[in-house]
Amino acid sequence: MASLRRLLAVARKETREILRDPITLGIAIVLPVLMMILFAYAITLDVRAIRLAVLDEDGSRESREFAAGFLQSGYFRLHRVVRSLGEVERLLDGGAVRVALVIPAGFARDLGQGLSAQVQTLLDGSFANTAIIALNYVDAITETYARRVQERRLAVRAGGTREAAAAVRLEPRVRYNPGLRSEYFVVPGLFAVILMAFPPLLTALAVVRERERGSMLQIYVSPVRPWEFLVGKLLPYAGIAFLEMLLLLVVGRLWFGAPVRGSLALLLGLSLVYVLCTVGIGLLISTVTRTQVVALLLSIVLTLMPAFLFSGFLFPIASMPAAFQWYAYLFPAPYFLEIARGISLKGVGLGRLWPEAAILLAYGAALLAAASLMFRKKIG
Repeated sequence: MASLRRLLAVARKETREILRDPITLGIAIVLPVLMMILFAYAITLDVRAIRLAVLDEDGSRESREFAAGFLQSGYFRLHRVVRSLGEVERLLDGGAVRVALVIPAGFARDLGQGLSAQVQTLLDGSFANTAIIALNYVDAITETYARRVQERRLAVRAGGTREAAAAVRLEPRVRYNPGLRSEYFVVPGLFAVILMAFPPLLTALAVVRERERGSMLQIYVSPVRPWEFLVGKLLPYAGIAFLEMLLLLVVGRLWFGAPVRGSLALLLGLSLVYVLCTVGIGLLISTVTRTQVVALLLSIVLTLMPAFLFSGFLFPIASMPAAFQWYAYLFPAPYFLEIARGISLKGVGLGRLWPEAAILLAYGAALLAAASLMFRKKIG
């Protein structure tokens, strides 16, 4: 009981310090929400309104139908119908279009004779990611049109009926995110990234601030034990971070419509464990640094960069070199990213996520133990 009273006393003291600076508190709560809204719109895996130029040298009903499939897909926007390959080259060189569709003469004739009609697409590869996605769109639209032509051919061979066409039909199904909406994928990832970015920054200043003010000597001569002092410091910031998580969850659900198909209680419970890990990183940084500037810079290096680059949020960890994969898994963000996306998109439970949950629990305990050890050495 005595330990609990001392711990709560430190927590109350730190809470009063936080409340005395309402601007910082407001920024800590509002800025993550703004960050989610901006990033969810800016970081999108979809590419839409791709500027398209069409050179239709065939001028047939079939060629117009094929070109119309690009516009009806919603991914392409017709910039210009051109008359020559030279004009296509000029548009691509000037960046006016990203994709050019060239339908040669004889397109309809080849289709009518049962042959494979050749078409050409020219893509601006200066921005490789956009070009790859656009090429996938072109392949999908072309495959859809080719399947429709094949159905017509089968119908003709069957005497004008549609039974033969229905004998073989490709029906692709996408699980977990049928609409392939980027927001459904990005928003749960932002839970992990934002909670890794902001709470450690706040917590990293907790102990350093006491040392710069000279009030740390009072802690040294008090009966408060190192772990009691550190946990008391940690609790208010953990509360702020968990409030951030609640706000992010509400914004993600109501603003972007991101689903939570699994247990909301499990997501919140494991979020609390993750929050303790992230504020624990800031607390450990705070015990090994002596100035707020150094603590701030070190927390940026150890939290912001890994959260964006090595969490699996933007780039799959499996595609990284082996050394960087090991480095990525030194931080808690990849584990919670798996939890957030697993619960939100797939609806999986603790039976599937218990390894990640166990790692986060062990990670948080190790951080607190390391911070207590470093703080004890400072006292000694």
